[in-house]
Amino acid sequence: MVAVVSGKGGVGKSTVTANLAATWQASGWRVGVLDADLNGPSMAKMLGVRGQPLEVSGGAVEPPRSALGVRVMSMDLLLPSDAAPLTWDAPTQAEAHTWRGTMEAQALREFMADTAWGELDALVVDLPPGTDRLATVASLVPALAGTIVVTIPSDVSHLIVRKSITVARQTKAPVLGLVENMAGLFPGPDAASLAEEAGIPFLGSIPFDRGLSLAGDRGDPFVVTEPASPASQALATIGAKLRASLESRPRC
Repeated sequence: MVAVVSGKGGVGKSTVTANLAATWQASGWRVGVLDADLNGPSMAKMLGVRGQPLEVSGGAVEPPRSALGVRVMSMDLLLPSDAAPLTWDAPTQAEAHTWRGTMEAQALREFMADTAWGELDALVVDLPPGTDRLATVASLVPALAGTIVVTIPSDVSHLIVRKSITVARQTKAPVLGLVENMAGLFPGPDAASLAEEAGIPFLGSIPFDRGLSLAGDRGDPFVVTEPASPASQALATIGAKLRASLESRPRC
């Protein structure tokens, strides 16, 4: 189980998640994606499984599969309409904040335990923005194999990502490395230097390509539709590095 985090919204973390999952699936791994962003779920859309019915078999929910075979579970598959937000009905307004956190943790626990994931080589967890969410996920699983941190070339992003790296270390799971997304779009700081400063591997930079966003809107991972593009090649290289790192670690 691998968590993809940033702490900062708007860095393309979900795009990286979807394309890494597609890269691993295309290379022969059996991959699942758990969309842990309950309030802003996007994995079902980006992997092309929106609208697929959820079927229950043997007391567990069968996750829809993308065209490549990636298994996906997301709150988006449970909401009644595109405009429907996720809401929690607390007993009283004074209890709303505590109730919401408890219910979100329970929902994630059910997504992990009550989904018929089958035999997987990797379950990728796409986390929402916020430095606190990784600790919640880590508390729900027996062992997290590692964390991938995503940033963009921006001082603001690096400021938040530093905090995410600290939180990732506190979970005791290995920080597998830092990925720079949207490289070349902003004249910002060097992500390789941030990784060196933090003492974690720098996995590589993904050049900005508007096609990545368009492919996500279509539900077709960019690494599959445009494999020769520099962005796809960067994602494939990052995926290969991560796969080699994960395969060298003992499985739980």
